[in-house]
Amino acid sequence: MMFEEDLPRRPVQGGGPGGFTPAALADWSEETLRAYVEVLKAEIGRAEEAIAKRAAQRAAADAFFRKP
Repeated sequence: MMFEEDLPRRPVQGGGPGGFTPAALADWSEETLRAYVEVLKAEIGRAEEAIAKRAAQRAAADAFFRKP
């Protein structure tokens, strides 16, 4: 089981949303590619959790400030 602190961190740089720059995969072995996919899946999971938390916070705020 991987923990968040075990995931590699990339410095924010140009490329795409959040500074993600896709890796050059041409020279990677099949084993390395499979490990990379697992790391990316874990990162997607982290992002989806953050989205869910923000959505829950927004729903709570909307419910609190809703006019009766």
